[in-house]
Amino acid sequence: MSVEHSHHLPNPKSTAPPPKIEVVGTAEGAPAAPEGAVPMTILVTLPPGSDGAPPHRHSGPAFGYVLKGEIVFELEGDPERVVKAGESFWEPGFDVIHYQDGNHLDDAESQFVVTMFCAPGQPMLIPVSDEELEERKHLRAPRP
Repeated sequence: MSVEHSHHLPNPKSTAPPPKIEVVGTAEGAPAAPEGAVPMTILVTLPPGSDGAPPHRHSGPAFGYVLKGEIVFELEGDPERVVKAGESFWEPGFDVIHYQDGNHLDDAESQFVVTMFCAPGQPMLIPVSDEELEERKHLRAPRP
């Protein structure tokens, strides 16, 4: 871990062991939050085999961490991938379509926490219409 990502400060007055702090993900090149953004952290629990939310977008960037299980994650322009417990993900939000966030497991639930920076007055998830999906299908990565 580099010095700029070091989050441990020695506490000379403490006799207890120091906290264990690990960087689990970074988002180099992430866009800035919208002006007046409202940070929101949610916990999502996906039942076995759940498809998750339908295609949508967010009004600002989102940063997440899988607590248990595995999720299928797909953003416009990127191939789908499986994000496992202990791994992080992020998305730029704004105009980018979030195609998938479903449970990759058919026999166990999966759970993730995500912090979103929502534009004021905008919903957390903005559904994408079938018409827009058709118009933008050339931007979606090839399907497996």
